[in-house]
Amino acid sequence: MTATLNASEPDPAAPTPVPVAAAPRRPRWEFPALAALLLGTAVLYLWNLSASGFGNTFYAAAVQSGTQNWTAFFFGSLDSANAITVDKPPASLWVMALSGRIFGFSSWSMLAPQALMAVGAVALLWATVRRVAGPGAGLLAGAVLALTPVAVMMFRFNNPDALLVLLMVAAAWATTHAVEKASTRWLLLAGVFLGFGFLTKMLQAFLVVPGLAAAYLWAAPTTVWRRIRQLLAAGVAIVVSAGWWLLAVALWPVDARPYIGGSTNNSPLELAFGYNGLGRIFGGEGNGGMRRGAEMAGGFPRGAGAAAGGMPPGGMPPGGMPPGGMPGGMGGFGGQAGLTRLFNTEIGGQISWLLPAALILLVAGLWFTRRAPREDRVRAALLLWGGWTLVSALVFALMEGTFHAYYTVALAPGIAALVAVGGREAWQARETWTGRGVLAGTTAVTAVWAWVLLGRSTTFLPWLRWVVLAAGVVAVAGLLVPAGWRARVATVVAGAALVAGLAGPTAYAVQTAVTPHQGGIPTAGPSTGVGTGPGGRMRGRVDGAQRDGATARGAAGQQNGVPGGPGGFGMGGPGGEQVDARLAGMLTSAGTRWAAATMGSQGAANLELRTGTAVMAIGGFIGSDPSPTLAQFQADVANGDIHYFIAGGMDGGRGRGNSEISQWVQQHFTAQTVGNQTVYDLTQPVS
Repeated sequence: MTATLNASEPDPAAPTPVPVAAAPRRPRWEFPALAALLLGTAVLYLWNLSASGFGNTFYAAAVQSGTQNWTAFFFGSLDSANAITVDKPPASLWVMALSGRIFGFSSWSMLAPQALMAVGAVALLWATVRRVAGPGAGLLAGAVLALTPVAVMMFRFNNPDALLVLLMVAAAWATTHAVEKASTRWLLLAGVFLGFGFLTKMLQAFLVVPGLAAAYLWAAPTTVWRRIRQLLAAGVAIVVSAGWWLLAVALWPVDARPYIGGSTNNSPLELAFGYNGLGRIFGGEGNGGMRRGAEMAGGFPRGAGAAAGGMPPGGMPPGGMPPGGMPGGMGGFGGQAGLTRLFNTEIGGQISWLLPAALILLVAGLWFTRRAPREDRVRAALLLWGGWTLVSALVFALMEGTFHAYYTVALAPGIAALVAVGGREAWQARETWTGRGVLAGTTAVTAVWAWVLLGRSTTFLPWLRWVVLAAGVVAVAGLLVPAGWRARVATVVAGAALVAGLAGPTAYAVQTAVTPHQGGIPTAGPSTGVGTGPGGRMRGRVDGAQRDGATARGAAGQQNGVPGGPGGFGMGGPGGEQVDARLAGMLTSAGTRWAAATMGSQGAANLELRTGTAVMAIGGFIGSDPSPTLAQFQADVANGDIHYFIAGGMDGGRGRGNSEISQWVQQHFTAQTVGNQTVYDLTQPVS
């Protein structure tokens, strides 16, 4: 007998639908508050943006080259004639160069995309945290990220870190979506973001992978084997989204592309796992500690400035840096490697204001969610952001190779999210002694640590540290009193806690935004009075009279027909010295593939920016890369591809072939002095 089911009756074979809870109504204040947050971030990051000029001239020259030649664009070449690349993959340069192609190359067109990435990162972090912890937590996380001093520095600068952080936050956003419904598509998207993160700053993008993977493996609502297969698929997405460029480099004829700067064998994989990978972690010969001054992209100041820049008077010691870099595992910068590095005088004010609070609230949040189901989204978020923060912090603290303070910008989203998510869990438990204790203890530790950090700069707002301490006392007292009294003054208590936690970093953030920065080692906030060099602080800033002089030199350069911009050195390297007008004229009228060649990238970059010509950087960053060989250089000269050789620059003591090039030029061509430079005309050999 055949039974006919009435259309109104349910099919017994169909799965039972899972009831979907109605989405809670958004509070009326949320969108105005979000708009204020994003607008405030845009103003803070875009204000007077071009005051820093070309910023890091190393990357600025590569951006300019990308606006002049598409091959240079694709590979990230330092020069438009494609002699050598910068020592990072090109993704961040692509964004800035595209902006330059659309709007014309300038300081503003180069730096504006970086600042807008900050707005995007804040918006994505808000959306990610809000999804699991509500609108208040989302706004708090976005505000903490926006006001982190090192974030203000790096999103107003042209190093690769701005795009790196944006892509990592995007990966966390996609993973959060994937966890909710065990979505393969969202997880693959996270892998794509991380793959492009590799094309931005190589292995540093993968420091967040343990946190993202742990959150998904623990909390995704599907079987364990399916979770594992999905994570493996996400790994494939990473490989594909990063590997296409690596494959293109491998297949491109070597003689038709630039040398991969920073590598020893012209390979981006060797660069990734050597100088930019294990060499950063373990130091030694693979990284050389300060082999290239480690992204000190403007190079070391010369002459008297060298001592101020952390080098011994007279410059680099004979033979270059010792193979292991600076002794004691210091890598030359950032202080002694160890668990306390992120809290030292150089690094603390950049990132650590809320790091103790984040760690406390991570532990507390995991405790408060200990009885939640496996799929609990809040605990998944704590695992994600906790893994992000712990792994990154430990690597930065313990790495023996080159380390700079600005690397810590990668910690900012994790710290911000942990403070917001963990703080929300503690606030919800405020009627218990445990909740009140966590809130009071976190506030007390944060206020005291801010008091210490503000005290490290004796001239910067000396009254602020006492305001922060007083606000902390008020907040702690309010949090510990009986619940009934606290309810009537909750707004005051919360406001005092926010002042205790955010007043210090906000002051540092504003000071950073209004101060021009140049060179390859920019740092946020006011001077803390520490010495430069190992364990000290090499600042890439332009202050006071130096800034005024830079402006005057820039105007003079414009009058002489040389592109202007800030001149002089920041202590992290040159921010773009002015070029003698006669020399600039010689280069612009050279009429050869490379107008000139010089030792090291910092001199070549400055000449390119001031003349708009291609200049060959012999030996790459500081002359230590094996490119070009003497035979290659001689062939280029014989073919009429290089017009001038400009003596000087930096040779890291390892570029023996580069010394041979200098000696060959001196033996076969006549020197002339142009301005303060020794120049050889390679089209006029000695007869």
